[in-house]
Amino acid sequence: MKELYELGFVFRGFVLVSYDFKSLPDKKELGVNKDLRGAFISAINAFADTAFNKSSIEYLESGNILFIFKMAEIQSSDNDFKESLILYGLVDKSKKKSDKLVRKFFERIDPIFQLFLQKFSGANFTELNQFENFEKIVGEFFIKKTDD
Repeated sequence: MKELYELGFVFRGFVLVSYDFKSLPDKKELGVNKDLRGAFISAINAFADTAFNKSSIEYLESGNILFIFKMAEIQSSDNDFKESLILYGLVDKSKKKSDKLVRKFFERIDPIFQLFLQKFSGANFTELNQFENFEKIVGEFFIKKTDD
């Protein structure tokens, strides 16, 4: 998916995994904090869930960038109930319709999302170093898919 800038997984407001495919066009050397991005994504989805009776946001638009979200629930080893896991993507929408890009994104990311859920269900999410190898898996998955 050549329009994809970044893909990540957010849990409890923290970005567990983030893979940059290419730089955002207007991103300056300001050192964007991934934790702030994770907190924003969690907050906006919690707001939608509360304000709109268990609904989630599929995407937000900002200029030529789409922030796309896919929600799931995952069980961590330190909690008795499932919690929200959010996969997000930052996508260039400059030449395409938003709805078409969102559908394409959901189709492409589903296998990697399912793999993450399978691999980390029941894990201790406070041990962040366990997610480092998954960044490589994300990169290889999309590079392989692009070559096909």
